Amino acid sequence: MLQLCAAVLTAASAHRCWGDWRLCRADGHHPRRGSGLVREFVAQNNTSQIKHVIQILSQEFALSQHPHSRKGGLIGLAACSIALGKDSGLYLKELIEPVLTCFNDADSRLRYYACEALYNIVKVARGSVLPHFNVLFDGLSKLAADPDPNVKSGSELLDRLLKDIVTESNQFDLVGFIPLLRERIYSNNQYARQFIISWILVLESVPDINLLDYLPEILDGLFQILGDNSKEIRKMCEVALGEFLKEIKKNPSSVKFAEMANILVIHCQAADDLIQLTAMCWMREFIQLAGRVMLPYSSGILTAVLPCLSYDDRKKNIKEVANVCNQSLMKLVIPEDDEMDEAKQSVTLLAETNSEEPISKPEAAPSGSLDASGDSNVSNASVCTVTSSERIQVTLNLDGIVQVLDCHLHDTSIGMMTRIAVLKWLYHLYIKTPRKMFRHTDSLFPILLRTLSDESDEVILKDLEVLAEIASSPAGQTEGCGPSEAAEPRSGQVELHVPIRSSQLSSSGPKGLECSPSTPTMNSYFYKFMINLLKRFSSERKLLETRGAFIIRQLCLLLNAENIFHSMADILLREEDLKFASTMVHTLNTILLTSSELFQLRNQLKDLRTPESRNLFCCLYRSWCHNPVTTVSLCFLTQNYKHAYDLIQKFGDLEVTVDFLTEVDKLVQLIECPIFTYLRLQLLDVKNNPYLIKALYGLLMLLPQSSAFQLLSHRLQCVPNPELMQSADGSRAPAGSRRPASSSIDYTELLQHFDKVQSKHLEVRHQRAGRTEQSERRVVL
Repeated sequence: MLQLCAAVLTAASAHRCWGDWRLCRADGHHPRRGSGLVREFVAQNNTSQIKHVIQILSQEFALSQHPHSRKGGLIGLAACSIALGKDSGLYLKELIEPVLTCFNDADSRLRYYACEALYNIVKVARGSVLPHFNVLFDGLSKLAADPDPNVKSGSELLDRLLKDIVTESNQFDLVGFIPLLRERIYSNNQYARQFIISWILVLESVPDINLLDYLPEILDGLFQILGDNSKEIRKMCEVALGEFLKEIKKNPSSVKFAEMANILVIHCQAADDLIQLTAMCWMREFIQLAGRVMLPYSSGILTAVLPCLSYDDRKKNIKEVANVCNQSLMKLVIPEDDEMDEAKQSVTLLAETNSEEPISKPEAAPSGSLDASGDSNVSNASVCTVTSSERIQVTLNLDGIVQVLDCHLHDTSIGMMTRIAVLKWLYHLYIKTPRKMFRHTDSLFPILLRTLSDESDEVILKDLEVLAEIASSPAGQTEGCGPSEAAEPRSGQVELHVPIRSSQLSSSGPKGLECSPSTPTMNSYFYKFMINLLKRFSSERKLLETRGAFIIRQLCLLLNAENIFHSMADILLREEDLKFASTMVHTLNTILLTSSELFQLRNQLKDLRTPESRNLFCCLYRSWCHNPVTTVSLCFLTQNYKHAYDLIQKFGDLEVTVDFLTEVDKLVQLIECPIFTYLRLQLLDVKNNPYLIKALYGLLMLLPQSSAFQLLSHRLQCVPNPELMQSADGSRAPAGSRRPASSSIDYTELLQHFDKVQSKHLEVRHQRAGRTEQSERRVVL
């Protein structure tokens, strides 16, 4: 038998033409002597002899320790395959295995001969080799990275032949091939990657092979390859991903969106711009095509998308696509998400959606780039295709979303646009799912308050919108616990009453000073918000100085202005830091007198016609007493001129400081503003407004010879018939000295309250001065 094999090898060697790989010629003429013997065995159907020949060629020659014997064995196996012809398929396992073993030979010439031999075996067997495709592919993937150019060239020729066979056959076992492809796709060798991508493109182009079903298995690897240093490989991978995305758009109903969601989340955070842009483009299409199927992965998507919103122009494309993703995802949250019973909800998606934690595949590689401005619209047909899946309930992972948003707010390094987007999300969630969101309010409240110190006005505006929604949402109403309980007011003091309905107006309170009715939308968080906002101003005076007026004015637009002033006045009434209380009252008074947003509230206070307006005046007055000049200005606003005069008379007993005179100066400037036009016009009616004129003269007497003194002096010189002022001392007071609408207000009690508060201020100032003097003495000693 060895002589027979030797004859085969001799014949094959004598007639081979390996240079152009034509051992197996198209005309069927093969070496006669050796191959003829094998043909005779075939004609005799002597399978045992054929196997015996192949075994000897394999064991004694192809797997020999001697390189020349291995070379002869490879030639002999190829010759046997040619001689077997169509019957070679019966012996492919025996023919292929020794040849593949030689792929690992240290001698590059032998690896080249192995390529030649396998090429001839495959060319003869054609479709019969498909059951052995995995081992062939495995061998070829190794040769694709071979350092020898001749071996690499030979493997490419064999690769093309195998691709032709796969393309023309309908017997390809895709299921069996996917595990090998999934393994090989993570190769770091450039040539191996190129080989893998070329095969993916070929399989994708075959109509009978549905590679889309197995895309979740290889998508992560594709994004890894997209980060290759070779531009050619990146381009090939980009084309492959583009073809897959086109197929997804055509057949969204058969796509396993859920299985690929976390893969995209990982690569949307890649450091490579191309990977990130491509993954973000895929995410955009997934959200628009799959709809609510993507909801369970919202927290991961937001983790990837939100930071991209603050990118500069160098990453403009990524930023634009990320913004579309963010907006599309936000639209998926609907009011029904707040009504669903979480315990009964079933998570049934197009594919497995059991976990939202990102998969831990090898580190994400750079991703291929799709046009960032690409078609983000979905055809009607596509939308209709997925609509059926949207009818199936999916769970909104609100806890995960809130956690991500909270983390981004705490991260001081994130950009302004990201912070704005986070606040927009919170506002949207409070609008769409208020009941569930209020479970997180206590944990979110501190960071929302801290965000008021942000450098950006836009961020503060959005933050105020969220806080206003929290303070006004009906879902935030606490049963059996009003806001006054949350603030723990002391007994006997004015409490802010915040009823659920406007019909539940409180008419009780000490000395008729009950709080004004709140709007129907106020809830138990409103008072808590006011308390914490004032605490914030107290602990961060710079915030009060730079943004205090801006914040309060915006809140007056978002919430009920009367409630804001009423509640703040009530809280300041109990403030122990008297200096802060005075500063805060001055700030509130300036806003009240100058802000266009408070025009309606000023009109309400100006007339004091209703019990509610009188109650508001009394509440404000008690807190305004922390600052004497603001108290006078409040009396001017409410046309309580006699009381203003009485207060000014008491100024002689107060400690007149530079700050005090400065505030009087500012009040004079305010009197000249349009807000007090009605007051200036009332100066024409000297007979009915004697106390107004006397109050103004009182201010004039307080001022030193300054520009404000000259301004007020010139104004008073314009008052007609000044001698009529003395009629106020007559036995009968003029009509202007009494206000029927205000007859229910106990001005004597208010005046006493003013004295009490100012006494406290004087005591605190003296204590502070004493401590300062003591400290200075210690320094001298």
